Amino acid sequence: MTYDAIVIGAGAAGLMCAAVAGQRGRQVLLIDHAKKIGEKIRISGGGRCNFTNIHSGPQNFLSENKHFMKSALRRYGPQDFIALVEKYGIAYHEKTLGQLFCDGSSQQIIDLLLNECEKADVDFRLSTEVDAVRFEDGVYKVDSSSGSFEGQSLVIGTGGKSIPKLGATGFGYDVAQQFGLGVIEPRAGLVPLTFSGVVLDGLASLAGVSVDAVVSCRKTSFREGLLFTHRGLSGPSILQISSYWRFGDGLTINLSPDVDLFEELRGRRQRDGKKTLNTHLQMLLPKRLVEFRGRADVLALRLADISDKMLRKEVERFQNWQVLPQGSEGYRTAEVTLGGVDTKGLSSKTMEALCQPDLYFIGEVVDVTGHLGGHNFQWAWASGVAAGQAI
Repeated sequence: MTYDAIVIGAGAAGLMCAAVAGQRGRQVLLIDHAKKIGEKIRISGGGRCNFTNIHSGPQNFLSENKHFMKSALRRYGPQDFIALVEKYGIAYHEKTLGQLFCDGSSQQIIDLLLNECEKADVDFRLSTEVDAVRFEDGVYKVDSSSGSFEGQSLVIGTGGKSIPKLGATGFGYDVAQQFGLGVIEPRAGLVPLTFSGVVLDGLASLAGVSVDAVVSCRKTSFREGLLFTHRGLSGPSILQISSYWRFGDGLTINLSPDVDLFEELRGRRQRDGKKTLNTHLQMLLPKRLVEFRGRADVLALRLADISDKMLRKEVERFQNWQVLPQGSEGYRTAEVTLGGVDTKGLSSKTMEALCQPDLYFIGEVVDVTGHLGGHNFQWAWASGVAAGQAI
């Protein structure tokens, strides 16, 4: 069976690409090994799908080439996908930092994409394992558990290695290397960080506590929620910084970004110095966190009896906390995969491989990774459209 284009991977990018190409009159086959379409879309955003971010731009992405994503994002930005959502009458709302979520469920976005594909007469093959991909006589030949297919163009939208229980594999990287493209070493991104020993014991005692925090790694900082878990640290600020963290890097955490604790406690010392430091800190921070970070002997002192030098030293424990993660939870819980197909080998306009005609890579399989908050979906839409308009 021969098609104009074969798209492998029926995730966000693959569905978008197939729909755009099909609506241009191309005969498209979309293959996926899963039984159900768009499982990562389904679980995203707590089941409501954080489908884009109104502020999404090149500044929200990591890549060895920080300019690569500009072309696709400029030609298909957040407002373009929002217009599609509104066309289907899907109600949505904005959360913090420009994140857009469905009022209903993620299934609405999946249905939107399936409807777009249906209008484009896209041919689907689900529960289909790809055994081999070849380029012979000017066409791509795909051998699969559902038979052999041929296509003038081949698009790889198989994603990265994150969340293997949903079927994630390194298939896309293998295809890239088969055709001579480089692959930037993949690693887990947007993932909780783990600790060991005494530090872990302390963190585990705080499981369930959350605070607003600024988390820094080298020259990068994020201010969002921080959550203590039985394994270590999580929450949006940790997930964000994890994409910049490398083994051996320490983190600096400010657990009270809105209040200069030193100045606040100096003022309280003048007004109400008879109360203990512990009492005052618990008015500003969660009790368990105060007991965890504070030194018991100092916390027990009356605020009036604590010198500026001692107070400043104690405050540092909360506003300049230095921690050394031992690792991350890995692909099991990672929301994205960093690294991927090296953009040096791709056209930023069309996503086509420079060394292999009519071979395209889109979405998460490419070395373009967004921050938390809808940016990775926006890259899926933009890169899918770029390839869909080219094949």
